[in-house]
Formats: sequence, C-alpha cells, structure tokens
Amino acid sequence: MKVCLVAGSGELPRVFLKRAKERGEEVYVVGVKSITELEADEYIALGKVGRLVKTLEKKGIKDIVLLGKFEHNLLFSHLLTLDELALRILKKAKDKKPQTLIKTLMEELSSLGFSFPDPKPYLEELLAPKGRMGSVEPSEEAMEDGLWGFPIAKTLAELDVGQTVVVKEKAVVSVEAMEGTQKAIERAGELAGRGCRVIKVARRTQDFRVDVPTVGPKTIEAIRKIKGDALFVEAGKVYVLEREKTSRLADRYGIALYGL
Repeated sequence: MKVCLVAGSGELPRVFLKRAKERGEEVYVVGVKSITELEADEYIALGKVGRLVKTLEKKGIKDIVLLGKFEHNLLFSHLLTLDELALRILKKAKDKKPQTLIKTLMEELSSLGFSFPDPKPYLEELLAPKGRMGSVEPSEEAMEDGLWGFPIAKTLAELDVGQTVVVKEKAVVSVEAMEGTQKAIERAGELAGRGCRVIKVARRTQDFRVDVPTVGPKTIEAIRKIKGDALFVEAGKVYVLEREKTSRLADRYGIALYGL
C-alpha cells in the first residue's frame, strides 16, 4: 500500500506512520506549514488543496489519510490564502462545521480519483478502554457528573458543535467550539474554579477518517491547571495518546482517567 499521510499537529500522525512502516507500507508525508509537528517529505501551505492534488498525481498516490489536529478557527484566518480548489470545496459545503468541511473535501477529491482508507486498524491500540485507566478512582460526585454530562456531550458532538464538555455539580460550565479543547478547559477554570470534570466523546456515528477525538498528556496538564479532578472519555471511540504517560500524569495530579 502506498499512501499519503496529510499530517496535522499532535501525536496521532506519528503513531500512524510508525504502524504503517511496521507493516512494510510506503507512506509519503505531507505536512502543513506551521501546523505539522513530525518531519514531512513535503510541506504545503494551509488551503493549497490544488498543490496537494498535483503533488499526489505526480507521485502516483491515490490513497490519502488525514490525521492530526487542524484547529477550526484556522479556516477563517486563512480565507485569503485559499486556492481555487479549496474555495470550490468551501462553496460546496452546506455549512462550515468541521465534519462537513472534511467530508466535502473528501467527496471532491474522490471525484478526482482519490480514496480515503480508514486508519482505525492502525490505531486501535489507542482507543480508550472501559473503566479506570490509572490508579485514581473517580469520587462519587465526579462519577455522577460524568454520567450526567455524558449524554449532553454526545448531543453536542452529534450537532458538530464540539466533542468536549466541562461540568461541575451537574451544571455545564463550558462547551468546546471553535477554540478547541484546551481553551474550553481553561475557560471552565476561570468560570467555576476547582473541581471541574471534563468529558470527551465522539459522534454517535463516528467516521474514523474524520476528526476523531483524542486526549493525552496536554489534556491532563490543562485539567491540572484548573484543579479539575476527572477526565471521562468515551470507551472505544476516543484515542488516548501516550496512554502510559497520560495515566502516570493523571495519577500524579490526583485526576481520575476513566472510560465510559
């Protein structure tokens, strides 16, 4: 298999690349300038979709995997740099939700002969298990908050508003939107202080080729800063990056890491 990995920020592209190479597959990494964190074979500016197409046609690559974080607000700060193909995709999208934009991109490139294989088989080891992942059990109050906030988070994820909700004492403190998970957690700390609980979920019909939710050490550090005490993630649907390190940090800070 010869595949192009279009890599955003974060650890997910790195894990995919490692697993693909272990399977003896050839991966051509395309990075996005100022976003991609791993070493790429070629870098393309954000919004230059036509450049990507020409590159892959030249390389004879038809399979594309999109992985990593691309902050939603980057679209609005780079409108003037979008090329003709990117603008066409933007115009075709029925709205500007992350899932809509990515799926419209995939549909447009599929019409040009490209395909988008599911990367999940390469990453299943990262999926959150059910139950406790570290040594810290959620308190009774934290578990009540987690179970109470879980269906709210699922509804908001299905609406493609965001995949993270922060709650405290059965009240929604903050909701992730365009600003991303870290800032949603920071805002919760400013609003409600100590004792917040973070809940991260996937869409009910999660397409693992599109914007899969992830948590990791940075998430735990953000919760520590606001003196939160629990991170609940949807088991089997959320990727836990660097799970051993993430669990160790959670234990060190007295934060329960738990799959619902």
